[in-house]
Amino acid sequence: MSKLCTLKEAIARHVHDGDCVYAAGFTHLIPFAAGHEIIRQGRKDLTLARATPDLIYDQMVAAGCAKKVIYSYIGNPGVGSLRIIRTELEAGRLEFEEYSHFGMISRLQAGAAGLPFMPMNQTAATALEQANPLYRRVTDPYSGREVVVVPALNPDVAIIHVQRCDERGNAHIWGIIGEQKEAAFAARRVILTAEEIVPEEVIRSDPNRTLIPEFVVSAVCHVPYCAHPSYTQGYYDRDNDFYLEWDKLSETPESVQAWLQEWVYGIADREAYWEKVGAETHRRLSVPPLYAAPVNYGEY
Repeated sequence: MSKLCTLKEAIARHVHDGDCVYAAGFTHLIPFAAGHEIIRQGRKDLTLARATPDLIYDQMVAAGCAKKVIYSYIGNPGVGSLRIIRTELEAGRLEFEEYSHFGMISRLQAGAAGLPFMPMNQTAATALEQANPLYRRVTDPYSGREVVVVPALNPDVAIIHVQRCDERGNAHIWGIIGEQKEAAFAARRVILTAEEIVPEEVIRSDPNRTLIPEFVVSAVCHVPYCAHPSYTQGYYDRDNDFYLEWDKLSETPESVQAWLQEWVYGIADREAYWEKVGAETHRRLSVPPLYAAPVNYGEY
């Protein structure tokens, strides 16, 4: 059964005030378009979880969508702090939970496996245990030594951008693989955004690349250029200029609100956004094809 719908419809159905939202993707495939649609629909009191909050969470916090962030690293990659989130955290206006990268992924793994917690080996990052009471220690019943445990994370909704999927939600991802699979299996609802919607035969032709299966997917949305200013491997490059621009732009609340008015509230959807970005940026971010060697699965 087809799960195709517009991004506007998917957010309206599956993202509610007070939800825990996990926008997946590591370095690339960050679902900026979905974050902007959440802002446009005025969602409030969200808990925003993500291993590496990117500019999208800075923008969502600036728009008043969030009451809490859960993260393992927070910053404008390669530039510095996320100014808005840092300001809100330091002012005590934004709740937070901080984990190591492995701690955050372990939480998702526990959630995906239906376990109450996940054990980890002790690390040198004992300051996190002191800062976050959800880090606990238990005794390994086999060796008698202490292990660190973190609780399962089961987001209300995970939003995952993929290169291609069929209309039922079977999705291919390649390039840098982040926590997309774990987030999809841990979440109660999953929204997929895709650069391309392809026939089922295309997905079946390379089953090992299918990281997200249809049975965990709630909605499928065709959203080309969804990840800008991050990138989608094989489709468009990372817009490094924008990351530098955001660092300056986010210095004042007034400039941030002006940007939101122009680039989020004042735009109907991602198609209009990409058109507004302009042909010069389209050319600058275009990537030449570089295909992997074919794989022979054999007849069966």
